[in-house]
Amino acid sequence: MKYIDEFRDGQLAQKLAADIRREARSDRAYGLMEFCGGHTHAIFRYGVQGLLPDNINMIHGPGCPVCVLPIGRVDSAIELAYRPNVILCTYGDMLRVPGSNRVSLLKAKAGGADVRMIYSSADALKIAQENPDKQVVFFAIGFETTTPPTAVAILQAATMDLANFSVFSNHVLTPAAISAIMGSGEARVDGVVGPAHVSTVIGSRPYELFAEQYHMPVVIAGFEPLDVMQAILMLVRQLNEGRAEVENEFSRAVTRDGNLKAQAMVAEVFELRKTFEWRGLGWVPDSGLQIREKYVAYDAEKRFELPYQSVADHPACECSAIIRGVKKPLDCKVFGTVCTPDNPIGSCMVSSEGACAAYYTYGRYKESR
Repeated sequence: MKYIDEFRDGQLAQKLAADIRREARSDRAYGLMEFCGGHTHAIFRYGVQGLLPDNINMIHGPGCPVCVLPIGRVDSAIELAYRPNVILCTYGDMLRVPGSNRVSLLKAKAGGADVRMIYSSADALKIAQENPDKQVVFFAIGFETTTPPTAVAILQAATMDLANFSVFSNHVLTPAAISAIMGSGEARVDGVVGPAHVSTVIGSRPYELFAEQYHMPVVIAGFEPLDVMQAILMLVRQLNEGRAEVENEFSRAVTRDGNLKAQAMVAEVFELRKTFEWRGLGWVPDSGLQIREKYVAYDAEKRFELPYQSVADHPACECSAIIRGVKKPLDCKVFGTVCTPDNPIGSCMVSSEGACAAYYTYGRYKESR
């Protein structure tokens, strides 16, 4: 398979593993955070962790959009879905994330709310066109990767003068999250495997500031196993040489400036929120996007005057600590017992990018030995 098999070649993986073992100094430890949940799943699916020397510790970051959404925002979506004549549309992973009292959008749907799973923002627009007597709300989540399609949907709705379509925006920003983790000093992070899809939109330039500020190397990597291993090797080399630079392993898709057209569309529709609550990270300044006043007619928070209240996580769930990189899924007492993909307690077990889901699917038995 062109452009896939080349990055899953076993012999190349063994060579990269040997290079990493040779270059990793035995007298130091390396704490490397993979920001994206996609990287976490690649590491476990292809057994990358098992190829690394013991002094390279992979730390799982907050790069899962479903995982970082706080319970209060899930509650707001559920409350909205129960309103009369509202159709709430969102992606599949969000349906199963528990809100307060273990209620999810899926349970709300079973209770009579009109909740629909969609695959794209265009699906939500189509549903709005097909149901002119209903208010259709797109429960939008995600990092910089999914924000441009949401902007396009709002621009299209404005062009079509759709009066029954709006967006509940929960889009968040990657650099702000990385800065929050670095600034807290909780997790011992020496270097970061930078996001792939996000970087195709924003480019590599935004990471340069905090690479300099925190003297921390960043290597942007794709999601195939050889991408991740090459990025780890590049990080080890930087750390050994005392460098802290932004390097781009994913040069086949990422440039320094990113997708300028997508950035322009996002800037047309969205503006920074002063602060936004993240699961695990708390309130982070300038880390979320809200719809500009020009497009307020498509802002569900204002159209429906949505209430918001912070809600504490389940006391037994360690999702917040896992997102901050200070604990791993196996540190959680309910992992694999009460909390499973069929009965998730926390968001990290729900999402296809969640760290707990990766451990459960690929790694828990091996690491438990």
